[in-house]
Amino acid sequence: MRLFTASLVFCLLSILFSNCSKKMVHPDTSSWTDLYASDLSNTIAPEGIWTFENGILTASEDQCIWSKKEYDNFILDLEFKTAEGTNSGVIVYCSDTDNWIPNSVEVQIADDYAEKWAKAAPTWQCAAIFGHLAPSKRMVKQPGEWNRYTITCKDQMITVALNGEVTTVMDMSLWTSATTNPDGSEIPSWLNKPFAELPTKGHIGFQGKHAGAPIYFRNIKIKELP
Repeated sequence: MRLFTASLVFCLLSILFSNCSKKMVHPDTSSWTDLYASDLSNTIAPEGIWTFENGILTASEDQCIWSKKEYDNFILDLEFKTAEGTNSGVIVYCSDTDNWIPNSVEVQIADDYAEKWAKAAPTWQCAAIFGHLAPSKRMVKQPGEWNRYTITCKDQMITVALNGEVTTVMDMSLWTSATTNPDGSEIPSWLNKPFAELPTKGHIGFQGKHAGAPIYFRNIKIKELP
C-alpha cells in the first residue's frame, strides 16, 4: 500500500506538468477506515439533522457535519448521489467549524445538469475547488446515479478524481490573494482568506441540504498519509 501511495502522489504532482495520464483507477478501500461511525458518535453535527440509514448519509437541512478528529495528509474516498438541483460539497482543512466558509477548502458537488448550475461560473461546478479552481471537464453523472470521489490532500497539494478521471489539481501556495485567483478570475467575497495562508490540517465535513435539494453519501473511507 505504501508503493501505491507513493506512486499516486508522484502521479498527482506530475499532472501539474502534463506528464501523467489524467485517467485514474480509484483505490481499493476495503482496509481503510470509515470517516464517520455509523452512529455518528465521532462527528460534530447538529442534533436530528444528519442520519445514517442503510449505509447512506444524508441531511434534512443546510447544516454541515464534521469529523471530531482533525486530519492533515490523507486520501478521502467516497460516493455521492445528487438530486435535481443539488449544490453541496466535501470540506477539508477546516480550522473553524463555526465559521467554516473562509477557513476551509470546499470540493464542490453540484448537479451540473440543472440549468442554474450549468450556467454558473466553472468554479461553482462539480469537482471544482469552490470559487477558486474549475475542473478540467464535466464528469458528474445524472441526478440519481452514484458518483465516486477520490480526494488526496498532501500539505498544500489537493487532487480531485471524479468517476475515474483526475479533474482538479491545486497547489494552494499559488493562491496568495483573497480576491483574485492566479488566472485573474474573481474569488467570491465571502472566501476572504488566501488559500496560501490556510492551515493544512483540520476537520473534514460535508455540506447538508443546500439550495433546497438533498445530497446523499456512502462508503466514506479515509487513509492517512505520512
